[in-house]
Parts: sequence; C-alpha cells; structure tokens
Amino acid sequence: MNYTLNQLQVFLKVTQTGSITKAAEELHLTQPAVSIQLKNFQNQFNMPLTEVVGRKLFITGFGKEIATAAERILNEAQKINLRTTEQKGQIAGRLKISVVSTGKYVMPFFLSSFLQKHEGVELAMDVTNRSMVLESLEKNEVDFSLVSVLPGNLRLEKIDLMENKLFLVGNTRKPFRQKQYSKSVFEELPLIYRENGSGTRLTMEKYIRENKIAVKKKLELKGNEAVKQAVIAGLGYSIMPLIGIKAELMQSELQIIPVKGLPIKTMWNLVWLKNKNFGPAALAFLDYLKREKEKIIRSRFSYLDWK
Repeated sequence: MNYTLNQLQVFLKVTQTGSITKAAEELHLTQPAVSIQLKNFQNQFNMPLTEVVGRKLFITGFGKEIATAAERILNEAQKINLRTTEQKGQIAGRLKISVVSTGKYVMPFFLSSFLQKHEGVELAMDVTNRSMVLESLEKNEVDFSLVSVLPGNLRLEKIDLMENKLFLVGNTRKPFRQKQYSKSVFEELPLIYRENGSGTRLTMEKYIRENKIAVKKKLELKGNEAVKQAVIAGLGYSIMPLIGIKAELMQSELQIIPVKGLPIKTMWNLVWLKNKNFGPAALAFLDYLKREKEKIIRSRFSYLDWK
C-alpha cells in the first residue's frame, strides 16, 4: 500500500458527493485530475471501491469501509497539523460555517481580516437556503450558521451580528413618486416569491399575513439572484433585503417603493448549538467577532442606514 493523503481526500469526497464531477468542483480540481487520483487509489486494492451502473456511480460495501477509514486517517492528519501550528503559537484548524443565501453578502466581510490574521485557519463555508442551513446545524456538521430567522426547535446560542432591512422593490421603468404608499399598493403589484425554506420568504409571508394583505403571487424562484434578475426584467416586484441590492440601486436598475410599515427589520444572527465543543479556530473567531463586529459594520455596511 502506497496511497497518499491526497488520494484519501479525493476518494472520500467522491463517496460523499456520489459524483466525480461534484467532487472535482468541491476540491477545486479538474475532473480528469480526480479520475486519475481515484484510479491510482483503486489500483492499490484487489476489490472494487466503486461501480458504475447506468452511468451512475455507486460506492461498494468495501468502498464504504475504506471511506470510513479514510475519514479517520484524514482527521488524525489534521490533528497533527493543528498541534504543529499550535506549538508555533499560531491558531489553526478548520472553521465550518453554513450561510443562508442572502448571507453571502454579509459573512465574507466578517471573515476576511480574521483569516488574513490566522493563515493556519481553513474555512469551509456552505451557502444555501435556510432549510439546508438548519439541517447542517442540527446534525452538528458546522461550527456556526448565519440566519435572519431563528428556528424554534433547536437549543442555540447566538451573537446578534447586524440588522437586516427588507424593502418592496421594483425595476425603474414605472415611476413611484409618492413619498409613501399605503399597504394596498400590494394589491396592484404582481409579487415574486423566494422558494419554500427561504428565510426571506418566511419574513415576507409573515408581513403579508399579519397585515392581512391581498396579493397577486406572480411566480416563485429559487435564490435571491434569480428573484433580483426577474424584478429587473419587469416580471414583478418583491420584498428583498437591502444587503443584496446595493449595486442595482446605485446603477438605477432597481428602486425602493416606500410603503407604510416597511422596511421589515430582522437581525442577522450567528448561531451555534448550545454546549457546542469548539476547536481553537472557532473559539478564536468568536472572540474576534465580539471585539471587531462594530468596527466592521461601520466600515463596510454604513449604507444600511437607509430608512
């Protein structure tokens, strides 16, 4: 046996994703490079690790056993690297964060200086919708999650990171010149919704329900970017977080329609499971946020003072 840690990592990622293409994407490698590493790893065993049935890749029973062992070996190797850097007085380790899709406009700014200061910290950040974020949190697959709507079924601790404001927005072809519109304006405008499981959708539906507003649901799209492009194209209007439309407002592609009772104000929360056992990287990041978050908000998010 003469396998390498890199081969173990490639094989483990293939078993986790069930796809050479997806493994290549997550490892930032080319598909041929992953295929070669997988083949070289397979050649060291007399029994098949994978099989292809109907163009779909499956992991054999033996392959699953090897994957379990590979994960243990890689974890131990990471611990060795961690101990080595700790001996040098450096903070190191893996920091795992899941982020709701709109949070991609928020979280990088709270990570940038921390990662520059601690080069031994490796970041794994997954950006997806709220349902998937909470699933990874509940399974204890991440250190932290960034959400704007807190779940009621998990015992969590949190840091209030910064305020989130949501406005009614449309493209700029139709003028809205009144200083403020009543909530009845919603009855005239076709609304575009985010997909089920989205925190933005939950917030929007709560506002509509509590204010007993009759709305015209035009269509439903997955992801903030898809909704934004649909609004710009004139397919309808939507309630969107200011954090995700800054550039489009400045370029006059979108406009905020002033409505009584808006903006909706929520809070971006960095959350983690109660009694979570943090590693050095996660502990250092928490300490960094407590010290630096106000400075980051002032320097990077002053435009959120929009009333």
